[in-house]
Amino acid sequence: MCPAFAAEIYKSVKLSTDGRSSRHARVDEEEAYDDPTEAGPSQPPPGDDDEGDYGPAPPPEDEDEDEEGRFFGGGISALESQALNYVNKDTDAAPGSEAKVDAAWVRRAALSLERKINRNAELRARFADDPQRFLESEADLDAEIKWVSSITENPAMYGEFVRLGCAAKLVGLLAHENTDIAISAVEIVGELTDDDVADDENEHWTTVALACLEADLLGLLVGNLARLDEAQEMDRDGVYYAIGLVENLCSKEQTAEMVADNAALLRWLLERAQKDEKPVTQNKQYAAEVLAILAAVSRKTRTLLVALDAVDVLLQLAASYRKRDPEKGGPEGEYMLNLFEALTCLVDEPEGKAKFVEAEGVELCLIMLKEGKQSKGPSLRLLDHAVGGSSASEVCLKLVQAGGLKPTFTLFMKTADQQTIRTLLTIFSSMLRLLPANSPERIRMLAKFVEKDYQKTARLVSLRQVYVSRCNSIEEEIRTEAKGMDEEAKLAMADGWLLKRIDGGLYWLQTMNTILAWLVAEDDGARRKIEELLASRDETLADLKGPMQLQFDQTDGETEDGREVRDMLAALMRFLE
Repeated sequence: MCPAFAAEIYKSVKLSTDGRSSRHARVDEEEAYDDPTEAGPSQPPPGDDDEGDYGPAPPPEDEDEDEEGRFFGGGISALESQALNYVNKDTDAAPGSEAKVDAAWVRRAALSLERKINRNAELRARFADDPQRFLESEADLDAEIKWVSSITENPAMYGEFVRLGCAAKLVGLLAHENTDIAISAVEIVGELTDDDVADDENEHWTTVALACLEADLLGLLVGNLARLDEAQEMDRDGVYYAIGLVENLCSKEQTAEMVADNAALLRWLLERAQKDEKPVTQNKQYAAEVLAILAAVSRKTRTLLVALDAVDVLLQLAASYRKRDPEKGGPEGEYMLNLFEALTCLVDEPEGKAKFVEAEGVELCLIMLKEGKQSKGPSLRLLDHAVGGSSASEVCLKLVQAGGLKPTFTLFMKTADQQTIRTLLTIFSSMLRLLPANSPERIRMLAKFVEKDYQKTARLVSLRQVYVSRCNSIEEEIRTEAKGMDEEAKLAMADGWLLKRIDGGLYWLQTMNTILAWLVAEDDGARRKIEELLASRDETLADLKGPMQLQFDQTDGETEDGREVRDMLAALMRFLE
């Protein structure tokens, strides 16, 4: 039977996605196989001419057990067992010698896999109405698929594995009529594309990942997911393996964008994350996690997710945590955080910000701030990203219109948590930058710093002093390191010193200085108050300018957003002279 015919038989399955045409093949164990001429195990007994074509060493004995009765016993006859034991003798005696995964091993494995695929396809075609006639070949094929995972011991052989067509054959088995076979194939493809390999052997990982994708991995994966029933443990595991495989493909931008191009897969992930479950299951949490990973990959993947209304879907899911906390001791807490993580990435894009406002995301976040549940921190971070960037004017306006000034400034005055304070500072800085001049919303924002005898302005100056002290200590360390260095050596150290300054709090000092500069520029009373507060610390307005000048110098003027930031900083620094 030719390989093309076998592939057609298996791939025809994906034309039916109702989940009813392809299930597990089973027979009772007491039924005997009464036609020895058709038993056709692909592995001959010792002495046969094809003895060397069995592929990798067999799995441990406990994998031969079949508690659920999906296959006839372990799928290996007594005669075949003797043959396998014979092959294993030398391996047991000299570990690593005979079992070495090299080019010859890959060629043998490829031939063995092809034979088992063709044999099983032939028997299925001939005895479609009599499962017991092809059941043994099914068990052989399932075992062979699992043995193929041995190649992960030597990723350098991935190229040969692909060249011989093994990757494509393995992917084709995702459409096998027996979902157990399909699940095994998904599991092994997942092992081949594990992100540990991606970290260490990028070239080899890319070779096998792209080969699998070119063989329609994603299309077959979606078709396979449609027929799995998570009420069954094996199918539930299959869904987990499938989501894990998608996560693996997200480990590199190139393959992640190919995943995001598959709208059917994205819809499935969104639907799986929405499935009503109490408690939240591992697969539901995992679907949300992969959505968050995809949203973080690139602008392209974020844009595609936004087009599928992911912002609205995720906000609806997150809304259930506005007045309650996730269930303790399960995956629900991680699930909630993944929802917010995905949203945080999506609202970084202009399209995501527009959808966020349209779906009343600002109002939802403000409710969560007031309720004080576990969603409080993630919702504040989500607001921070939503108001950031040059395209966030509409979000800033909505934040004021929805009554967001009171809860954010109240939190600013009361909290001692540094991370919360930093998030609030970036929100305030973005709003002062983007709220339209002379608009009612901007006036209300400035009034918050003026009210109660500039109480919030004084709080800001007090917080700034902490970061001034930290940054001064870092500068002293850098001056000590620079002593005796020539200009070339100092230039070589410049990037490292910049990172050291940022770690010491330079970015937050720059943010606070920018907010104070806005107040100086827009309100004479605020200017006098800030000068008074600085003077009590032996500083002047000119001391705000140094860190801002460094920010100006480090900002990329080639991008639109960078040019706007530089123009803003230049204008503000003139008011500090």
